[in-house]
Amino acid sequence: MVPFVSNRRSFLSALIGGAAGFSVSYRAYGQTAPPPITATKLSKDLVMVSGDGGNVGVVIGADGLMMIDGGLPDRAGDLIQAIADQVDGHKVDLLFDTHWHFDHIGCNETLGKRGVKIMAHENVKKRLSTKQVMEAMNRTFEPLKPEGLPTQTFQEGGKMTYAEEKIEYKHVPTAHTDGDTFMFFPGPNVIHTGDLFFNKTYPVIDYSTGGWIGGMVTAAKTILGVGDKSTRIIPGHGPLASKDDLKATHDMLATVHARLEKISKEGKTIEEVLAAAPTKDLDVVWGKGMMSPERFLRMAYPSIARHQA
Repeated sequence: MVPFVSNRRSFLSALIGGAAGFSVSYRAYGQTAPPPITATKLSKDLVMVSGDGGNVGVVIGADGLMMIDGGLPDRAGDLIQAIADQVDGHKVDLLFDTHWHFDHIGCNETLGKRGVKIMAHENVKKRLSTKQVMEAMNRTFEPLKPEGLPTQTFQEGGKMTYAEEKIEYKHVPTAHTDGDTFMFFPGPNVIHTGDLFFNKTYPVIDYSTGGWIGGMVTAAKTILGVGDKSTRIIPGHGPLASKDDLKATHDMLATVHARLEKISKEGKTIEEVLAAAPTKDLDVVWGKGMMSPERFLRMAYPSIARHQA
């Protein structure tokens, strides 16, 4: 694996502590400089780029590049330049959004202005076209400008070929959001999950836009059935993962879902849930990453009621 380094910042501070809207700067969180972008070459034409919002995939073609997700909006120029300088100098001609969240669609408007084709599930276009509220994070997002919206949408998924890479993509409804898609590259045996998988941490569950913990369990099970035990996984957040990493996340989420569903049937409030600390035995492993146990529970528990409504 070959590392490349540039400049960017992470999704975490922006999502958990940022102001409303898309204009979020790393300086608002006391950082003097953004953390570096790192790029890991997974095959001769597939690269994982990290350090700017969600993990980005880059497919290198003879005449152009395909990006899978696009980091944070306020650093779009840096990401595009870093890819050009340190991964490959060809222009991006296809951008694939795995879902609508701002830490994954930061390059949409910049690349859309250049005529780049943007591809996503139809619910992603719907979300990006209108004002969105993430209740759990107390954040409001304005719609993207028309040039930043997907120009090609789909309902369930499909197959495509970019350069020499054959790619399979599949929509997983009501999991992290209602518009998530994962991609499988059979040649290099790599899966890009978007935020259907957070490696080594509790995940974000956006119940305001269709996400729920039961759907995250189903998504993990679905992805586990793709590829084989040697498959490498680009998660939405966290380091490059294995099937064992994904299985561990699946088992954790299934355990939490079962516990919270039982509590939900008892009609407990979220404050009563927090007081009961239903994830206490899991927090030592999963609660030290990007999501604290309390923040995770404040998303996971209401997601059950929202899904059942």
